[in-house]
Amino acid sequence: MTIQALIDLLSEHPIYITAYFLALPVLAWATNWISMEQGHISPWNYLYSAIIFATCIPGIFSIALSIYMFLFQRGNILNTNILTQVLPVFSMILTITTIRRNVALEHIPGSERISSLVLLICSVLLLMYIIDRTHIIAWVSIPVGYFLLILIALLLVVRFTLKKIMA
Repeated sequence: MTIQALIDLLSEHPIYITAYFLALPVLAWATNWISMEQGHISPWNYLYSAIIFATCIPGIFSIALSIYMFLFQRGNILNTNILTQVLPVFSMILTITTIRRNVALEHIPGSERISSLVLLICSVLLLMYIIDRTHIIAWVSIPVGYFLLILIALLLVVRFTLKKIMA
C-alpha cells in the first residue's frame, strides 16, 4: 500500500478520520474536566501524553506531506484534501491548546520529544528546499517513498550531528 492509496482509502471513508480527529480534542477537554487542576501528576500526565502523541504524529505527518506537495511537487493549494491535510493539523492545534489550559507541557512525559521532532523536520525540509532552489539536486522527479527515505536519513544525520555538537 502506498501513501497515496492510504490517503485515498481515508478519503473514501471520511467518517473514521473525522471521528478520530474530533474525538481527540473532546477527550482532552474531558480529561481536563475530570482531572481538575491535577493534570501534572500521574496517571493524568501519561493520559495527556498519549493524547498528544495520538494527535501530533498524524498532524506532523500531514504538515510534512503538505510541505512536500506544495514546495517540491509544485502542487496546487486548491487541491488540498481537507480531511487528510487540514483536519489533522487543526485537531493537533486544538488538542494541544486544550491540554495547555490545565497543565504545562513540561510536566507531560515525551512532550519535549515532539517539539524537537517538529524542529528537526522543519530544519531538514528547509535544508532540502534550499538545495532544491539552488538546483544542486532536483527533488521534483523523486517519488514520495524515496523522498521519505531521504528525509528519514537526513533526520538521523542532523540529529546525530546536533547531539555531537551539543555534547
